[in-house]
Amino acid sequence: MRRFDSSDSNFDSDFKTFLDEPRGSPADVDLAVADILGRVKAEGLPAVLDYAERFDRVKLDAQSLRVTREQIEEGVARTPTAVREAIGFAAARIRAYHERQRPADQRFTDDAGVELGWRWTPLESVGIYVPGGRAAYPSTVLMNAVPAAAAGVDRIAMITPPGRLEPAVLAAAAAAGVSEIWRVGGAHGVAALAYGAGPILPVDKIVGPGNAYVTAAKRRLYGVVGIDALAGPSEIVVVADGKNNPDWIAADLLSQAEHDPDAQSILITDDAAFGAAVATSVERQLELLATGVDARASWTAHGAIILAPLEDSPRLVNLIAPEHVEFAVDHPERLSDGVRHAGAIFLGRYAPEAIGDYVAGSNHVLPTSRSARFSSGLSLYDFIKRTSIIRCDVEAFGRLAGHTVALAEAEGLPAHARSASIRLNR
Repeated sequence: MRRFDSSDSNFDSDFKTFLDEPRGSPADVDLAVADILGRVKAEGLPAVLDYAERFDRVKLDAQSLRVTREQIEEGVARTPTAVREAIGFAAARIRAYHERQRPADQRFTDDAGVELGWRWTPLESVGIYVPGGRAAYPSTVLMNAVPAAAAGVDRIAMITPPGRLEPAVLAAAAAAGVSEIWRVGGAHGVAALAYGAGPILPVDKIVGPGNAYVTAAKRRLYGVVGIDALAGPSEIVVVADGKNNPDWIAADLLSQAEHDPDAQSILITDDAAFGAAVATSVERQLELLATGVDARASWTAHGAIILAPLEDSPRLVNLIAPEHVEFAVDHPERLSDGVRHAGAIFLGRYAPEAIGDYVAGSNHVLPTSRSARFSSGLSLYDFIKRTSIIRCDVEAFGRLAGHTVALAEAEGLPAHARSASIRLNR
């Protein structure tokens, strides 16, 4: 864990160096993924089954590849009641939040008499990647599938690595209305969704986080299909004053550190004694966590405590552009209103990031690796598309055609110009 003091003369350069340190996959991942994608495109299902046996040590065929309705129902039944209730609670809140995002169609006639507008339509098919390596993630199912269903997507196909079928993941799929589930993961699973492979039909867009191989596959397949984003390691920044319980803030920092050794947790505080107390609490809690090995690796390599005036925290947060930022202070809006670059903002001492991960209703699929500077988290808008509408009657056309001809001729596109001028009998 690094310590920074914003009053140091070298703070800005030292902190930039810290932020620029690589976190993520080695360069050779992309080359391996390129080979996998090429083979799946050429061979289809046989390649997918071969990779499943090679990487996941599971022998599958066209029949066992798909999770049956009975297996889904069995997973629901085996999920503890409290977890099923939590899944239903979260699904309802996520659905309500995302349904509020639905935009309206528009049609209007402007001063030139041209009728203009747009309409929104859902995607026809979406593939959802649900990780299965480090843990089971029913929340990932909900955060990806519920907005897609709320948008009206016709077909939602879910893939997940073919190890043990986690009951809670199947229960979440059932709650989200997903019945098409395939036991395939990795880059070959992403390729199957993009190109199609035997019974797995291709989709229009692929969403959901995964490991470095999944991310590299999505990057290479963009254009063949749409993608949501390129997921990097998790991140959290906590802005906290000395009025907080240091154990609470330590737990918040570790809630992201436990995801991955490459995750990043940063505390910004104006109280040096409080920062030291949080650091001590982190060490104590690490000893108690079942995920302590990964969390310690993350905290040691990428964690930081920054001593700075709280008034400077919006500037620092904008430099970091984190996935999540908490403002555990009195009157948090006074500081948070200055933040332009963050995936999600949590306000007050009783809004830990974990609430957003599960049941707040907002989406937890958020921009990472400083991409919050130019992108947003997953939403209903990822599952709908806007189509422009234009109508001209003869009078309106007459008002627009001359300018169209002038611009087309200026660009050296005579067929464009003729398309307009021919209607003017020129």
